[in-house]
Amino acid sequence: MVRTNEVFRVSVLPLVIGLIGQWRAIDLLKISKNLHSAHAIEDLCYEYPASMQLSDTKDANYQLFLKNDFLGFKEALAFKESQGRYSVVNQFGYLGKYQFGKGTLALVGVRDTNLFLNSPELQEKAFEANISRNKWVLRRDIQRYVGKNISGILITESGILAAAHLGGPGSVKKFLRSGGKVAFQDGFGTSIIEYMDKFKSYDISDIPVNRKAKVALVGRI
Repeated sequence: MVRTNEVFRVSVLPLVIGLIGQWRAIDLLKISKNLHSAHAIEDLCYEYPASMQLSDTKDANYQLFLKNDFLGFKEALAFKESQGRYSVVNQFGYLGKYQFGKGTLALVGVRDTNLFLNSPELQEKAFEANISRNKWVLRRDIQRYVGKNISGILITESGILAAAHLGGPGSVKKFLRSGGKVAFQDGFGTSIIEYMDKFKSYDISDIPVNRKAKVALVGRI
């Protein structure tokens, strides 16, 4: 004859196993939900940068995929200016992917700003024309200062032309000829020194020097 306590163990055991299985399933479900939560994954695996570091991190990661040629130069510069967006107009009225001022656009033959904002092709042509023109304006400074160190920055052709895009060729001349004592800053406080350093490692030697570089076009009035 089977003892009472043995009967109890036999009858209760499946119930206990079932309850343990349910509890384990609930725990696994909670873990699964947590692991599929973006915030939980970031909390476990990612150390958040400070807000001032965030844009620099994105910029650096973007530039990892670019070559040190003219295409890499202009795309890195565009990312710095507007994150590569053609339709942007900033609070100071600078336009497009490369953040051109109206005066600079007029110098390369573009006067219709609405057309400019709606034409990626026109914006690319304007950038190339402006680089060629600035190369001519700064040709003597490029010959004289490339390879030198000013304000702790190695001076290169691409760095000079990036700085000229930010502050105009005249501000670059003042910086170089003052030994770094006069350094233009834009409305956001960005200095041409930053651009000279950030964009110093690109080979843009194949871009022609052209005093009269213009966009052939559409948009001229």
